Amino acid sequence: MVGEITQLLQRAGDGDDSVREPLYRLLYPELMRLARSHMRSVGTISLDAPGLLHDAYLRLCEQNRLPDTNRRTFFAYASKVMRSVIVDHLRVRGAAKRGASIPNVTLDTDAASSIFVENSVAEIENALAALEEIDARACRVVEMRYFGGMTEQDIADVLEISQTTVKRAWRRARAFLFEQLG
Repeated sequence: MVGEITQLLQRAGDGDDSVREPLYRLLYPELMRLARSHMRSVGTISLDAPGLLHDAYLRLCEQNRLPDTNRRTFFAYASKVMRSVIVDHLRVRGAAKRGASIPNVTLDTDAASSIFVENSVAEIENALAALEEIDARACRVVEMRYFGGMTEQDIADVLEISQTTVKRAWRRARAFLFEQLG
């Protein structure tokens, strides 16, 4: 099945639109797992995992070309698209909801995960954009690890770096984000 997925990704990358539907059918279970992982990292919002997956799929379909390197690269890309869907959803909700300026309260004592709960979506996006300007690799590690739920080994494989390098990038990114959002 992995070989079939790679072949379909390559054909989709070459512009063959007829493979998108069979590819989506094959990848659906793994994409749903990824969507659930994103939803766990965000907390309670009115968007659910199937809704996130379907919105992300619509955005993926708008792209002329999909990443065709391999399935890990595709999942990293899909994770970034899902994060973008969540951010857009939270922005719309925050703009429409009364009391959007009231800070969120969390009972989580883990500072690494609470940093994303205690700050507004705009502040987090600004901090990630600033991180991407100074260290694009660290930003990608945050996207894949925190938002995508990928393991350090999976991230290392996608970025074609060592697992130790992933750990260092994660530490730099966390320190930067704590400073920006703290």
